Amino acid sequence: MPVAKMDHHNRTTAERIYRHPTSHNIQWHDVKTLLESLGECRETKHDSFEVKAGDIIGFIHGPLTRELTIDQVVQTRHLLRDLGVTEDALVKHAS
Repeated sequence: MPVAKMDHHNRTTAERIYRHPTSHNIQWHDVKTLLESLGECRETKHDSFEVKAGDIIGFIHGPLTRELTIDQVVQTRHLLRDLGVTEDALVKHAS
């Protein structure tokens, strides 16, 4: 999904996921909204969250609490890259 099609809230969430040093207060409901805008999403029976977009299937392994752990932020970064939402694309869109 092109970054240009993301709404402001989802772009802000993606930027926070890519921020260095890693943010410690990224809310799960914000990440879930971002992922749902990128593809088909569902919670699995193993405390994980699955995202399908085209031929790509990715997971964030839980338990999914109010705020993401550092490991979940890293997993989300990898998933976003796989889905075509890169840090470079976010920077270019902001310019």
